[in-house]
Amino acid sequence: MTLVIDVHTHMYPEPWLELIRTAGKPLYEVKESLDSPDTIYFKGTAFAPLEQGHFDYEMRIRNMREAGVDVAVLSLSCPSVFWGTAEVSAKAARLVNDDFRAAQQRYPDNIRWMASLPWEYPEAAIEELDRACRNGAVGVQLLGNINGRHLTEDLFKPIWQAIDDRGLAVLIHPAAPPGVEQLDLTKYTMVGSIGFMIDTSVAVIRMIGDGFFDRYPNLTVIAAHAGATLPYLVGRLDRVYETTKRARVNISQPPSAYLKRVAYDTVCYRDDALRMCLDVGGDGQVMYGSDYPFNFGDMKGILAMVNRLPEDVRRKVLMDNAVRLFKLDDLAKVSA
Repeated sequence: MTLVIDVHTHMYPEPWLELIRTAGKPLYEVKESLDSPDTIYFKGTAFAPLEQGHFDYEMRIRNMREAGVDVAVLSLSCPSVFWGTAEVSAKAARLVNDDFRAAQQRYPDNIRWMASLPWEYPEAAIEELDRACRNGAVGVQLLGNINGRHLTEDLFKPIWQAIDDRGLAVLIHPAAPPGVEQLDLTKYTMVGSIGFMIDTSVAVIRMIGDGFFDRYPNLTVIAAHAGATLPYLVGRLDRVYETTKRARVNISQPPSAYLKRVAYDTVCYRDDALRMCLDVGGDGQVMYGSDYPFNFGDMKGILAMVNRLPEDVRRKVLMDNAVRLFKLDDLAKVSA
């Protein structure tokens, strides 16, 4: 039996939302937008319309069953817990992780989860990583930038090392990229349509150039939204590597080799885009993801797209790769 495991799917716990209402300013606030009566705004720009499904676990399970999805690996989404003081950020992470743990206890056959960490405060982040893993976290969720800071900055090295020591999967989910105002992305939902793709792509390309994947060989980075622009840009990335010394300062292999070590979800909406992602990453690195319950999300449509793949590839994308990368051995036994 092939289980369908969704590795890109979100929840916003109610206590987390209440905390961001009271402690999120000046960066974040929650108010009405054209798409939802409750929308998270970043510096005055709407970027995260909230749906009932972000908070309602019973609704989630019903929708999963209707779509044919068996297991959801939950993660928070932007703005994660990167706001407020050290105390607020650590509290936000605990609230989220405790909510996800309780959800797994309530729905043990259907829910797994990734930890949120207060990355700006490494000591607290490592403590929360230890606590979350003891409580059942199977991975870590991170944004493409942390309040404008690059993921390869020295501040974050102790956290990356702790994650690498555990050999965990890390979902790199985009946030509003630095330069939103200069690029005028505040109009026409461009933060969501193109800004997010920029954020993920820049984060992963910077990791490659920095030598990140040689330094941390045991963890797995998952580039959200089918790798954003990375599959389309791989030829240009390799050409730049071949023709400029500046691109080779810290690495001895072309970017395409490192992109084979990155994992990907299937949130791309087109068969040709998914085929390109599979070609660049390999069929052992791509996992089903839906982006539920955001208005961009599509459990049924993306699952139908995956089901059009050849049978041997389909099983890897729907189950086998997630079981291996998230170490979900208990689910493998259920499906046997």
